[in-house]
Parts: sequence; C-alpha cells; structure tokens
Amino acid sequence: MNTAGKLSAYGAVLALVAGGAWAAGTAVGPFATTSAASGHGDMPGGEVAGHGDAHGGTVAETDLPDGLASSRGGYTLAPTDTTQATGTTEPFSFRILGPDGNAVTGFDVEHDKRMHLIVVRRDTAGFQHLHPEMTADGTWTVPLNLPEAGSYRVFADFTATGAEAATLGTDIAAGGAFAPRDFAPSRVAEVDGYRVRLDGELVPGQASPVRLAVTKDGRPVTDLQPYLSAYGHLVALREGDLAYLHVHPDGAPGDGRTAPGPEIDFVAEVPTSGTYRLFLDFQHDGVVRTAEFTVDTAGDATPETRRGDGHAGHAG
Repeated sequence: MNTAGKLSAYGAVLALVAGGAWAAGTAVGPFATTSAASGHGDMPGGEVAGHGDAHGGTVAETDLPDGLASSRGGYTLAPTDTTQATGTTEPFSFRILGPDGNAVTGFDVEHDKRMHLIVVRRDTAGFQHLHPEMTADGTWTVPLNLPEAGSYRVFADFTATGAEAATLGTDIAAGGAFAPRDFAPSRVAEVDGYRVRLDGELVPGQASPVRLAVTKDGRPVTDLQPYLSAYGHLVALREGDLAYLHVHPDGAPGDGRTAPGPEIDFVAEVPTSGTYRLFLDFQHDGVVRTAEFTVDTAGDATPETRRGDGHAGHAG
C-alpha cells in the first residue's frame, strides 16, 4: 500500500453547508517523505492543480500525500452520490475513471482484495474499513452506514492493472446536526475486552518502528488470526486535512518468523509534525476489531499521556 509523500505549504477551508453538505481541508506545513501520493485541490475535469509553496513555486501532484484529491495520475474517484441519509444502511457506489475517462475494470489484488475503502468522518470519528464488490461495468458498491451527521472522507485504496498503487479521496455528507468530537492523545485502546497498547515514536520524515501489543482480560493474545493476509492493518490520518498513510506489518502469517501475537510490528513514515489518528484492524475469535489511537508527534511522549485510554470500534 501507499505511504505519504512530500507537501509544501498549502491550505484549504472547512465549512459546513446547510443541510449537511460539507467542504473540507485545513492548512498544513511542509512534508519530507519520498513515495508517490495524491494531490489536493481538484480542477475542473478531474485535473489536479499545482500548489504554491512558501517561496511562490509549485508542488507537483506526485509530491503530495495520499488521499487529498479525487484525481491523480489520470485516475479519478467518481461516486454515484455524495449525500446519504444518516443512521441507515444504504448502498454506496463509485467508479474509478481511467485516463480515457472510462471506468476501469482491471485491478490487482492487494492483501486479498482489489479495493480497500476507508470511510471516516472529518473529525476522525466513525472509522470503517470496507471492501466493495465490482460489477462488470466497473461500478463498485458496498453497504454503508453513516451513524452520525457530518462530512465523511472516503478513501479508495487500489492498484489499477499496469499502474502505480494509488489512494484517492472524496467527501460525502450525512445530513443533520453535527457535533464534532475531540480526541485526547492516547496510546492505549480498549475494545470488546481487548486492550491494545502502542509503543514507539512517529518521527516525521523517517521510517519509524512502532509496536502494538494485544491482550485480553490481562493475558497476551498469542493466537491472532490472519486478516487480509496479515495479523494487523494500520491506517494513519493526519488531523485537519486527513493526509492518508496505510502500512502493513513487518512479516506475514506463515512466513516462519512472524508470531500470531501478542505483538504486531510496523514501520510507518509520517510526513510532518502534528497530531495523527491511528487505526489498527486485527482479528481474533473470528471477529475483526479496530483499536484507535491519537498520537501527537510534537509532544506525546510523557508517561501521563501514554496511559490515556483510546476509542475503539468494529471494522468491516
């Protein structure tokens, strides 16, 4: 999957529109990573504009982080509808349009699936990891429930056959009164009787080893089950603009060296200092659960902070 890329200063505005429609973004600082990523600020026709840096230059779309644009490299995420009723399960459909403007139908399998869809509200509440199904005409569809009102970011994480891996993002809105949530820094999450602890520091611009340890009822979990060809999947989102980073663990089930818990090791590279929300999907006793963490790279190293409780939920 993709890692985040380099971004020089850019800005956007987050605004609430009557009836629940939203536009999104927030100002951020420079980046310092190297891999391909998505841009921000879509132009008419699905093109991505260059971005001015602090010195009046422009930043190419290949230097920007994943998930910030609906179009990149000739590919466009095109949802069928951008609004949805709040609190009901409805089909969410979209297509990936190719450089010729037609729907793409050829995708490579990555971690058991040809499409990974991440949905999260813009305040980083309500995280979901879903796997749509595609029809012959290139339309992807998945049942989706947006439990609370607000603007949600949808990330399509895929590799079109013959192309580079990509993560495109777009916003959809669930109407109603919106009450944003704040998440205090936390490195410990509780979900369904499981306790997951995050150790390690996220160092901007560097490959940073992090370890997650899973226990249940005070005992280490040593029989984690493979989920999408791994013992865990980790998504990191930068608060504000939701720059996207999806990483997989060091090692894989059946490789002869990776134990099925209690520890899951990752190497992640975040682009800038700031606050990041991390979401770990893991499977045990046949159920996939999501542990959530909030890490401030600028000052989340105190013992008091590390003992804070996390927020967690279920992932598909």
